Amino acid sequence: MKKNILVLLIVGLVVAAWVYFSASPNIPENNKIDAVKETALDENEIRDLIGQMLIVGFRGTSVDENSYIVKTIKNLNLGGIILFDYDIPNGTKERNIINPIQTKKLISDISSYSKTPLFITIDAEGGMVNRLKPEYGFAEIPSHELLGKTTEENTRRIAETLGRELSELGINFDFAPVVDLYINPQNPIIGKLGRSFGNDPEHVTNYASAFIEGLHKFNILTSLKHFPGHGSSNTDSHLGMVDITKTYQEKELEPFKNLIEKKLADTVMVAHVFNRNIDPNYPASLSEKFIRGILREKFRFDGVVISDDMDMGAIRNNYGFEDAIVKAVQAGTDMLIISNNGSVYDESSPKRAVDAIWNSVKTGDISPSDIYASTERIKILKEKIK
Repeated sequence: MKKNILVLLIVGLVVAAWVYFSASPNIPENNKIDAVKETALDENEIRDLIGQMLIVGFRGTSVDENSYIVKTIKNLNLGGIILFDYDIPNGTKERNIINPIQTKKLISDISSYSKTPLFITIDAEGGMVNRLKPEYGFAEIPSHELLGKTTEENTRRIAETLGRELSELGINFDFAPVVDLYINPQNPIIGKLGRSFGNDPEHVTNYASAFIEGLHKFNILTSLKHFPGHGSSNTDSHLGMVDITKTYQEKELEPFKNLIEKKLADTVMVAHVFNRNIDPNYPASLSEKFIRGILREKFRFDGVVISDDMDMGAIRNNYGFEDAIVKAVQAGTDMLIISNNGSVYDESSPKRAVDAIWNSVKTGDISPSDIYASTERIKILKEKIK
């Protein structure tokens, strides 16, 4: 009799627990919010969030309220801008940067028009890839290759010099360091330009760490590039699609993994490179297998993932612009660079990108929760530049 009563009590408790935890009033608050966001989409809110996912290039060495970039920042709520010293479509040197005084004023004026803090980004690696050239009055920064032949302390000191200069100008985000390995000396975009610290993953990790620490001293955000590794390639993704299937070496992933583990990866920039052994259909920048599979799941990276320039030939020549934008977001990209400094200059590109992502949210091809997740990561990163 006692056993029967005990059994009945246990069954009763199980049923009560099931009823309690399955009742809708007890859904965790975060899940409630997600459920509402999935079903009640506010177009203006979502489009504002999508705008935060864009980093856009423009023409102009000064701005006012009627400038293209100012209107675009206001209308689309852009997340950031990218500065160049050379206009590729026009083949002219005058783009955004003339000298330190002019550049500082340009950045200050642009920032004053944004309702949210802007990422003010630039490619300032040193050597041949540095938009802030000595001929314009900026500090001379050696290439990664030269730094890799000195000491880690010297690399940190040089990065501090660069960080101080960036900070004084108002630039808060440097797309550096390059952590590609020096595998192919004839590589036109890495090896031949002196953009690698070396061919040993541990050496590259140590020197990249020093470079990052130097920039962090002046509150400059950084980006590890070009995931999953561009150092073995034979061609340049600026010009067309790069297939690294036969040249790629597994050790190319190690600097990314090491720096993520060391908590030194503010962001990771993903390259337009094909490795058909991992994804036979898409380059890394459009590949869920690379971004969600390797970066997020395998390496546990929870920071901002940034696409390499979506205006590069690798994308422009092989995919429709809108299709590539959507695919990158579906793959797990948080921010997209639209430089307007590839083969064409197209001021409609940012709005077309926002429209494409919004339309995909409406059709269910992109989940609203992914937009919220990306913009939350962006928001957390922007807290570091205030």
